[in-house]
Amino acid sequence: MKKLTLQSILGAVSSFMLFFLTVGFIVSCCMMLFISIFADTMDLTLTSDNVAAAAKVTFLNVILITLLFKLADYIRRKIMVERPTKIITEATAKIMSGDFSVRIKPMQSSGLEGFNQIAEAINRMAKELSSVETLRTDFIANVSHEMKTPLAVMQNYGTLLQTPNLSDEKRIEYAKGVTDGSRRMADMMTNILKLNRLENQQIYPQVTEFDLGEQLCECLLQYENVWEKAEIEIDTDIAENVRVKADAELLSHVWNNLFSNAFKFTPSGGTVTVTLTATEHHAVVKVTDTGCGMTPEVGAHIFEKFYQGDTSHSVQGNGLGLALVKRVVDIMQGEISVESAVGKGSAFTVKIRRA
Repeated sequence: MKKLTLQSILGAVSSFMLFFLTVGFIVSCCMMLFISIFADTMDLTLTSDNVAAAAKVTFLNVILITLLFKLADYIRRKIMVERPTKIITEATAKIMSGDFSVRIKPMQSSGLEGFNQIAEAINRMAKELSSVETLRTDFIANVSHEMKTPLAVMQNYGTLLQTPNLSDEKRIEYAKGVTDGSRRMADMMTNILKLNRLENQQIYPQVTEFDLGEQLCECLLQYENVWEKAEIEIDTDIAENVRVKADAELLSHVWNNLFSNAFKFTPSGGTVTVTLTATEHHAVVKVTDTGCGMTPEVGAHIFEKFYQGDTSHSVQGNGLGLALVKRVVDIMQGEISVESAVGKGSAFTVKIRRA
């Protein structure tokens, strides 16, 4: 129950007086007008006793009407203002305390449309905050997992390196394990920093005009040793003189990640296909592999940070590459989509605005 204070009492008194003076003025004017017209019409003479009696009745009527108005206004405020305000305030207090499951039910009373709009906005905010909190929790969990694995490997190999009378062959093998683990962590940290800067718009595109086909060939040639070692066949169909106006360095991250994934998931003897075509307004790059493919459920989440369809983590990666690709393509105001089937492979299609 709300505690009475001097300020609240003075507020109630001033509110009542405002009603009283308003009603008194209106009723007095109406009564004077009525009596004046009535006396003129009926040719009556008003005496002081009649006026005094009328004034007393008018005063009592003013008090009664004021009390009725005040009561009606009190009830109106309780129902139309204080009740919805309390509901909204309690909901926002829960949200501030970290409970993002709060939802405000629509208020059915007429005249509460404005409060319903506020409640709807708060519901949307709580839903978005809940999603952000889930992403944050998953982010921390995934980062911890991804860091724990290479750290454990490095720790084990570091311990083995301390073994007395270790042969040169074993020493090189264990040192390579430490190096690979540290490189994996460094790559993950680099991708996290890049993605964070992109998401916070701390990297602004340096737009230049260049030949997209040449850039694709340069990026693809960087993986020559990879496809030769894995005996993967390369099939290209790259149109000539397809020029785009974009940030060449950022786009190179897109192609490098797509090529890396294609070679990573394509088995020995498989094929990776790269095509470049041009429409009137877009350059269309398609990277296709004959790897393991993925289910529609996995495909729906592959652009999320740290998401990996291979829950066993048997394939090296940290789930940041495609999130980085998606963010770069969005900054370039382009489009990216994927088509995939289990056992048949995947095809990533990227559309970039032409110059």
